[in-house]
Amino acid sequence: MQKVIKIRNLDCAACAAELSEELNAIDGVSNAVADFINQRVSLDYESDEALEKAVYAITHFEEVELDNGVPQKERHLKEILSIALSAAFFVPALVLELLHFNEWLVFSLFLVSALAAGWQVLWNVLHFRGLSTLLDENFLMTLASVGAFAIMQPLEGAAVMLLYQIGELLQNIAVGSSRGAIAKLMALKSDTAMLVEGESMREVDADDLKENDVVLLRRGDKVPADCVLAEGETSLDTKSLTGEAYLREVKVGDELLAGCVNAGSAVKARVLRPASESAVAKILDMVENSTAKKAKPEKFITKFARVYTPVVMLLAVLIAVVPPLFQNFNFTTWLVPAIEFLVISCPCALIISVPLTYFSGVGALARYGVLTKGAVYLDELSKVQVAVFDKTGTLTEGRFSVSKVTGGERVLLLAAAVEKNSSHPLAQAFAGVETPFSAQNTEEIAGMGLAATVEGRAVLVGSLRLMRERGIAAEPVESLASVVYVAEEGTLLGYAEIEDSVRPEAKEALEKLQGVGIGYRAVLTGDSKERAEGLLKALPLEEIHAGLLPEEKPVYAQKLKERGKLLYVGDGINDTPVMAVSDVSVAMGGLGSDAAIEASDFVLASDSLSALPRAIKGAKKTGKIVRENIVFSIGVKVILMAVSVAATATGLFALPIWAAVFGDVGVMLLAVLNSLRMHGKL
Repeated sequence: MQKVIKIRNLDCAACAAELSEELNAIDGVSNAVADFINQRVSLDYESDEALEKAVYAITHFEEVELDNGVPQKERHLKEILSIALSAAFFVPALVLELLHFNEWLVFSLFLVSALAAGWQVLWNVLHFRGLSTLLDENFLMTLASVGAFAIMQPLEGAAVMLLYQIGELLQNIAVGSSRGAIAKLMALKSDTAMLVEGESMREVDADDLKENDVVLLRRGDKVPADCVLAEGETSLDTKSLTGEAYLREVKVGDELLAGCVNAGSAVKARVLRPASESAVAKILDMVENSTAKKAKPEKFITKFARVYTPVVMLLAVLIAVVPPLFQNFNFTTWLVPAIEFLVISCPCALIISVPLTYFSGVGALARYGVLTKGAVYLDELSKVQVAVFDKTGTLTEGRFSVSKVTGGERVLLLAAAVEKNSSHPLAQAFAGVETPFSAQNTEEIAGMGLAATVEGRAVLVGSLRLMRERGIAAEPVESLASVVYVAEEGTLLGYAEIEDSVRPEAKEALEKLQGVGIGYRAVLTGDSKERAEGLLKALPLEEIHAGLLPEEKPVYAQKLKERGKLLYVGDGINDTPVMAVSDVSVAMGGLGSDAAIEASDFVLASDSLSALPRAIKGAKKTGKIVRENIVFSIGVKVILMAVSVAATATGLFALPIWAAVFGDVGVMLLAVLNSLRMHGKL
């Protein structure tokens, strides 16, 4: 059994790793992961007793407590008071130090300053919980401060604790800012809705809404669930989902996605799906769970820290012990660089900043209505070179209407009866047609159409290929519309022409894709070559492969992959095979089928192609910041560690301990701040 437990007050990434180890040591608990950034614990448990032990361990780990669901603003009052009190002693001590005043008074003031800033650090060290405690920042900072006081460098000892606490405060504020950006997504969800029941109305919980319920949307109301406008006309503010500030005009029959805001007059809407299955629910669930699938750099950092930390511990011991053996056993001289080496080496900058960057990247994409199922897919998206699209419902709007019927009214009525049993987008064109017929034994013939029985007679509804495969004489129709042929008892009755239109944002989106590194754009469609090329001729596409069956699309996709990593964008159940062979797959969220959404790596919840170039740009920016943080963090640490040892070995100068603290806390803070660049506009 699996369980996700939301928590509070997990202070650092090292603490998260330590808590994970404790939980995995409990009998009956496995795969426990404490997530510092998301403030939650996920685990597998075999029994209720094991779960109780896990909860007990969580709530008795430092100051960690269970999240009761009530939002709390991080005020950092305790940390600010500690820093202020420490500074109140540090400043006069520094002045007296410069004036060469009483040495022991100065020592005492610096000691009080260090205790005021570092009492929580000392308390955590005294609560020894195993060998992992020796590798965390609390121990390293205590070692640095105590070592400085021991060699009569009180200024250094107090500065270590004061600088460490200032750095921790700034880091917590920065990380809190990232959490806050994700938490803002929760505001998309409407808690209540005005349910219309005949002539009366009552306020209900949005989660209690059912399919076909009618709700009143007043000006300023959030759409509580995915709906279709049933009465009136209005404007929707879709910025919460799409990131775009413009208003969208909607009329009767148009779909309204949950999370949008009614910016016009009061209207009535009919619920299409429960709130739990809405676009907002998908956003919140996917963003919250996206950290479960870690990118390669995250996995690298985890493995790196496991090897790196013991190695630097051993090197620090060697620095403290070996050189003095050749310098008249002068251990005091080499104690400081050994301590500095340990302090600088702490890998927290990487452990925090790398996952935080991916988390911020996931949140940045979600602001524009692009949902990702894991950080690993951001890496893959950043490397894409070829973009392949389905036509219907992806490059086109997928809102069909019957424009012309040839062969009489029976053609339309039979087609409507059979298509009512289909989930294909074309079937929407017949949804409003009232028919006296009822179809039985409906069979979907993949990529070609439907076969059914109507009043005991065999009826076929579908493409020209279907007619010819079943031996029915039919001629191709010269039309840019999609043609649906209708045959009864082996004889062609006629056909209906179904109109669709290209998405208004498609051309601009495809052009922008070239600007973010997508050099080749193609279409795979089951529609005829003439109609596909006629409809898509204004779009910047390199190839259009038409007349394809669902099983043929993966074959063409494999060929296109020879040009580079392939991105596929589709919306229907027929797209799942080609999604499986693509490097990265994207589903249209508003009109897309559940199967396509489940098979994809990304979902365009806004149902707008304009979000796709932004998603790729955001993925590239995420990868760039991750690389910057890794190179910067490791580079600065290696340089400072080498300088500390070289300075002592040559006797030219001594690296101050506060510089070592910067090598840890300062580097971590700069890396975290760099990660927060993902909060900017894409």
